[in-house]
Amino acid sequence: MIIILVAGLNLINAQTRNELVNIGPGFGFQLNQYQKDFGFGLNISSRFFAHDKLSVRLRGNLMYNENVQNGDTDWTTYANVSVGLIGIGGMVGDHIRLYGEGGFIGLIPSDKFSSDDFVFGGYGFFGFEFFNSKGNNYFIEIGGVGTGAHADKIENNPVYSNGLVIGTGLRIYLK
Repeated sequence: MIIILVAGLNLINAQTRNELVNIGPGFGFQLNQYQKDFGFGLNISSRFFAHDKLSVRLRGNLMYNENVQNGDTDWTTYANVSVGLIGIGGMVGDHIRLYGEGGFIGLIPSDKFSSDDFVFGGYGFFGFEFFNSKGNNYFIEIGGVGTGAHADKIENNPVYSNGLVIGTGLRIYLK
């Protein structure tokens, strides 16, 4: 009898969470920093699957690389596109969802600082989604990216888009 009562309470608790934490497709906006490069972009997520624990996310960012060329400091734009798999790690209370995300990233460097047309790599995040209403959340992510990208047209060939990644933004999940 106690087992049935506990299972019933867990089911009610899960239904309450599902009313606030949506598992449909989603889209959002993010601000981020890849190593020392600031960026902003958009993301779109698939509907959750595999018992509502997995999703696929596509991101695109416009990044700004601060560099010195001919004695002048310049903020040169470049782009990155990533596709990754999200795995839900659980909930903290009824309003905070924990997740991990990992996948592939492609950089489209500027010809002002790199002779490469495209650079391929990988990334991984741990994230927290803070739901403030049905389907809407603010998120914080921290992780790493590895691309091996070098700005070979700049003195000393500095690396870019490698190392620590932090991000924050707003995401909306649809029904």
